[in-house]
Amino acid sequence: MKKYVKLIPFYGIIPLLTCFLVNDIVYFILRLFMEGAYHYDLTTSFDRMIPFVPAWVSIYFICYIFWIVNYLLIAAQSKEHLYRFVVADILSRLICGVFFVILPTTNVRPEVVGNGIWENLMRWLYAIDAPTNLFPSIHCLTSWFCYIGIRGQKKVPKWYQIFSLIFALLVCLSTQFTKQHYLVDVIGGIGLAQLCYWIAMKFDWYKPVMVFFEGVNERIRRLITSTGKKHGK
Repeated sequence: MKKYVKLIPFYGIIPLLTCFLVNDIVYFILRLFMEGAYHYDLTTSFDRMIPFVPAWVSIYFICYIFWIVNYLLIAAQSKEHLYRFVVADILSRLICGVFFVILPTTNVRPEVVGNGIWENLMRWLYAIDAPTNLFPSIHCLTSWFCYIGIRGQKKVPKWYQIFSLIFALLVCLSTQFTKQHYLVDVIGGIGLAQLCYWIAMKFDWYKPVMVFFEGVNERIRRLITSTGKKHGK
């Protein structure tokens, strides 16, 4: 993929960092805000039938690399595509935030038995990630964005588009086998990603967003230029 992912275009740096910031605010700050609230357990009988398989934690963690690569790919397509995607991404997180407040969720995690690498990684994951903010699954939502954001893009090779679809589905499965999420969380994550992406591609909400970020980028360019001239003296 080195041929296709060179460096992130300058215009994409601030928008993508903003997506990252909004995601963290929604996920971590709202978790603190809702800490004392009653949390609903949406576990179904089907969820209880799915076995706990610690080895799937590997996919659960590898997906962070997948997210970085594909978000860079999305940014490299074109300015319009990036800003439409940014609208979809931020809109999805805001809707997630609404659900995290009006329908806080939790689940009961299984006991991790054994001292292998996967079992120890599962214990570490459970220790650093509380069983809250489950519906919709941001893990599944982001992974699905990584697929639909490059789907049909001529600059991205077809084989990688197929790989992204497969890997996004594997991430969704990993949330089930690690018992981080349940089926309704997966459906909610994928469905929300599809809805927000459709809205962003259908309507021109990206235009004011593009004007804002392009203004920010221009100010940064001027600052870098002026700083460079001063040091040049």
